[in-house]
Amino acid sequence: MKKILLLLLSLLLASQAYGLTLKMGVIAPEGTSWAINLKKAVKEIKKATNGRVKFKVYFGGTQGDEPDVLRKIRVGHLQGGIFTGKTLGEINGDARVMEIPFTFMGDRQKAWNTLEKMDKFFSKGFEKKGFINLGMFEVGLIYLVSKNEIKSLEELKGVKIWAWEGDDVALSFIEYLNMIPIPLALTDVLTSLSTGVIKSAYAPPVGILAMQWHTKTKYIVDFPVTYSMGAFLVDKKKWDKIHPDDQKLVREICDRNLKLINEANINDNEVSIETLKSLGLKFVKFPKEDLNKVGKIREDIIKILTGKVFSKDALNRMENHLK
Repeated sequence: MKKILLLLLSLLLASQAYGLTLKMGVIAPEGTSWAINLKKAVKEIKKATNGRVKFKVYFGGTQGDEPDVLRKIRVGHLQGGIFTGKTLGEINGDARVMEIPFTFMGDRQKAWNTLEKMDKFFSKGFEKKGFINLGMFEVGLIYLVSKNEIKSLEELKGVKIWAWEGDDVALSFIEYLNMIPIPLALTDVLTSLSTGVIKSAYAPPVGILAMQWHTKTKYIVDFPVTYSMGAFLVDKKKWDKIHPDDQKLVREICDRNLKLINEANINDNEVSIETLKSLGLKFVKFPKEDLNKVGKIREDIIKILTGKVFSKDALNRMENHLK
């Protein structure tokens, strides 16, 4: 009995000495505000927990696109990642209510306020699916970028546009407007714009710059089609192995640094718009009569997606917060 107790004690001490390492896959490249603040959080967590909890972050898509990272988590090769809309929807479809086209009409502050109110509801949904949410964050308002000038909703017809494969929210919008979706991994978009496989794509301004899409396009539709958000998720099975006191420390540090990331994202998107203009990209405004149609477009897309992607409950909760 004494030998067994000594063995258990030695195993416990060994686990405390080496700590628990959670490997994360992230699309954000090195040098971005995202990477800088995430590295800061990782260092703080290691120090605060005396090495009992460590994060190893793979930046720049070196672990693949977001769906690749999710697959690797599910087979145990990774333990977490930074995910945005489409991949979050694969885990918890209710999160996609935030990305219904034309919900916020370009008002990012209204969108952020709504996301903060929906946070706990989304987190419960993620946990039911085996993930712990360490924080929601803002990706930003999403713009269409194009190789050719698009001056109206009518001129969107027939345009070949990138779409993440299986992204029902984006596909419903694209098909409703009679555009042609071309499924591609995010990492293949730049090459496809260069070769003409696609003529258009969509991202926040900082994403358009970071992924170099501005080098292969000339125009941006000067009206955001939607708002995008993301979450920092870890595998619940791994999370449950962390002592509750350390869990609290990790949450506090992530919360503090995600606030810094959000502030940086807001600033980076604002600066990126001015940078894109200075680089010669033309911001094209749609006629007023087209903007008057977007409410009807939103209503029709909601009918398509409710019960298929997100629940009626999630939709009602968001609509109530909007009111």
